Amino acid sequence: MTMVHIDSATAKAKFLKEAFTLKHSLAGHPLFTLPRLVELAKSLPRDRIEYNSGKVAVDVKPEDVPRIDKSPEDVIRSIEVDNAWMVLKRVESHPAYRSVLESFVREANLAAGRQPGDFEDIQGFIFVSSANATTPFHIDAEENILIQLHGDKFVRTFDNGDRALVPEEEMELSPSKHRNMPYEDWYESRATLHALKPGDALHMPYMIPHWVATGNSYSISMAMTWKTPEVVRLNKIRTMNGTLRRFGMPQRPPGVSPARDAAKVILHDALRTVIEPLRKSERVRTFLRAAIYGKQANYYLSAKPEQGA
Repeated sequence: MTMVHIDSATAKAKFLKEAFTLKHSLAGHPLFTLPRLVELAKSLPRDRIEYNSGKVAVDVKPEDVPRIDKSPEDVIRSIEVDNAWMVLKRVESHPAYRSVLESFVREANLAAGRQPGDFEDIQGFIFVSSANATTPFHIDAEENILIQLHGDKFVRTFDNGDRALVPEEEMELSPSKHRNMPYEDWYESRATLHALKPGDALHMPYMIPHWVATGNSYSISMAMTWKTPEVVRLNKIRTMNGTLRRFGMPQRPPGVSPARDAAKVILHDALRTVIEPLRKSERVRTFLRAAIYGKQANYYLSAKPEQGA
């Protein structure tokens, strides 16, 4: 089955450069029904699930995002009546989802004239949101095709080279930083609106700023993500920059000092070699995040019930 329906000329002109819409054939797939997602949520480690109230402003401060005092599976079961937003992270750990994800990413890249060696680190994130929910302004550190599976979704994207909207410091990577970023009303004049229905998809390149709202029904969507070798290297540098800033040592942006960038990549890889075997345990992952980046790095594991919930 062909999953990706994409105009080849458009893909070759815009792929990895700017946001554009395409089509997919996964709407109605049994892996993306609410009962199946309940089972998926039960099987995932708790630190691979994030959820909170969906009734927030696009410019909400991280500390003001209301939490929901329910189990992940109960949030999914009540998604049609609650005001909730949820993401199930790294679902490629499950073979059925990984198979769909890998096939989709491969098809999309080949349609754009890219070869298997041009993409790696394929990951999947499934979003389950109530009607009229908001995902505030943020950026993501990977290449992404967001596929819409149920309900309507409205995505506003912005020029990812516009440093007036997102300064380089905000592009640094650190678990101590909340995803939500500051947003001002005048940003809206620079937005491009993409209205997605089931069967629609949106390619959002690396670090493109965006915010999302759902329509009048609950929404299910999935981010099919991957990284190019260039993005993998940039993320290593930006992770080191974010970590060093955490300890009071702000750094220059990638590209300003190639020698320092190379040293950061080497240091990142050396540290990762030591830490990665430890991260197989959820308890150790949680401990390491808090030890290195502070308690706020595990913000989504704490419950702060919504007013009146």
